[in-house]
Amino acid sequence: MANTLQRVSKNKWPGVYCYESKDRKEICYYITYKVDGKKHTEKVGWKSEGYSPQVAAEIRAKRVKDARHGKAVKTEKEIRQDKVLHDRPLDEIKKAYFDSDRGEKLKGRVTDLNRYEKHIEKLLGKKTVSKLTQLDMERLKRDMQSHKPATVANALELLRRLINYGVKHKYCQALSFKIELPQKNNEVTEYLTPEEAQRFLKVLEGWPNQDVSRMLKLAMFSGLRRGEIFKLKKVDLDFHQNLIWLRDPKGGKDVSIPMSNIIRDILYEQLAFCDERHPESPFVFPAGHGGRRTDSTAVNRIKKKAELPASFRIFHGLRHNLGVTLANSGEYTLDMIGELLTHKSVAVTRRYAQFLPETKKKAADRAAEILSKKTKKNVVDLNKSRKAGNG
Repeated sequence: MANTLQRVSKNKWPGVYCYESKDRKEICYYITYKVDGKKHTEKVGWKSEGYSPQVAAEIRAKRVKDARHGKAVKTEKEIRQDKVLHDRPLDEIKKAYFDSDRGEKLKGRVTDLNRYEKHIEKLLGKKTVSKLTQLDMERLKRDMQSHKPATVANALELLRRLINYGVKHKYCQALSFKIELPQKNNEVTEYLTPEEAQRFLKVLEGWPNQDVSRMLKLAMFSGLRRGEIFKLKKVDLDFHQNLIWLRDPKGGKDVSIPMSNIIRDILYEQLAFCDERHPESPFVFPAGHGGRRTDSTAVNRIKKKAELPASFRIFHGLRHNLGVTLANSGEYTLDMIGELLTHKSVAVTRRYAQFLPETKKKAADRAAEILSKKTKKNVVDLNKSRKAGNG
């Protein structure tokens, strides 16, 4: 083929050649340039693809400039190969993410996988990140319009997380736009009425398997998350300082919560049970085989017997119930509640603000008192000033 290349123009476009294909009946453009004294011939592309002598000359000029300044000179073929490597389809990035150490240990791994397969895969999975547009985000939102805003936000957040992972590991380039998440305005704060709480505790007291009862009592009085209770180990209990240590919690950093007298008694009873039934297990609430618990089928039976609402999620609801109870007492600020529930952000605790009637009323009364005193003082000072002026 090299013998059939013809120079396009000796003066106007140096180093630009063309080749006329008899089969395709069109012209293909080539360029020549030197790198470290060695001559290179590179195919640029066909005229039908939009290439012209001018475009070929511009590509050649870039190669010559890169070679002159010691930069790596890549051909169009190599650039295309690089693009394939560094502009992967979303499905490939998703696989790399979930197969990584981080993805394997992800607390919400199953939920995220289901979320991707249900909402993202069909619509965007085959697309490379460079092809994603703002319109694709709107299509995804429209496709999920029958879902709650929080569900849509979670799907978009997962998409953003996957792309960030891809950028970090050079599977793709960063997006040229920001993925806007819809406002999560459908968060439900679950809690028990006094009657429901009384029924619940009564059922726990009489439940045959007190191991499960103690586990739910701990959830109720500590606000610990389901996963935190399941992986709680005996070494995490500090009875000297009355602390429970949470290793690798949702926030990522080890934290501790105080151990009240009620919680202390619950844990003492549970440890005695473990010493008898599972002496070799490191877990406070082990599964039947002594390993780490992954579920508790008795929970739903307890909920049903206590006649709790079907929508009440036991572990999640008991955690909220503690937050609501503390807020309703008027003795705890949102910061204090956030500390006890190990919230990473005050925005998460903000949901309990609606349950602070007494605290808000005291603050409003105090504000009115301060304002009233200041107003009275200003009136007195003004009258004194007027009298002094008249005198």
